[in-house]
Amino acid sequence: MKKSNDVILRTVAKVASVIIFTFAINLFFSGHHNPGGGFIGGLAFAAGLTLLFLSYDIASVYNNSMLDFKVLGAVGVLIAVLTGVAAMVLGKSFLTHNVARINLPLFGATQLATSVIFDIGVALAVIGTAVTIIMSIGNDRQ
Repeated sequence: MKKSNDVILRTVAKVASVIIFTFAINLFFSGHHNPGGGFIGGLAFAAGLTLLFLSYDIASVYNNSMLDFKVLGAVGVLIAVLTGVAAMVLGKSFLTHNVARINLPLFGATQLATSVIFDIGVALAVIGTAVTIIMSIGNDRQ
C-alpha cells in the first residue's frame, strides 16, 4: 500500500485539532451558565480526535494517546453514577447536587459544584464511547 503525501492536511489538522480541543473545553465549562456541558464538550473532543484519525491513521493516534477508550468510557459512567449515589448516601435524592463557596487565593470567591464532577463523568463516557465506535468503524475492512 502506497502512503500519500498529506503534508498540508496533517499541518492543518494539528492546528485545527488544538482549536477544536480548546473549544471542547470551553463548551464543557460553559455548561453551567450557558448551553454546553459534558455531553457536547465530549462530542466536540471526540470530533477533534476523529480529525486526527482521518489525517493520520488510527493506529498512530491510538498508540500515541496511551488511553484505552473503552476503559475511559466505563470510568466516565462510573463517575457519573457515583456522583448520584453519593447524594443518596448523604440521605438526599439521587443526583442531588451541592454547591460550596470557597475563597481561592488566585481566583477569589469561587463556587465548587458537584455537578461538575457529574459532567466530567458524562464527558469521559461520551469521549470513550464515541471514539470506540469511530475506531471500530474505521478498523472494519472488507
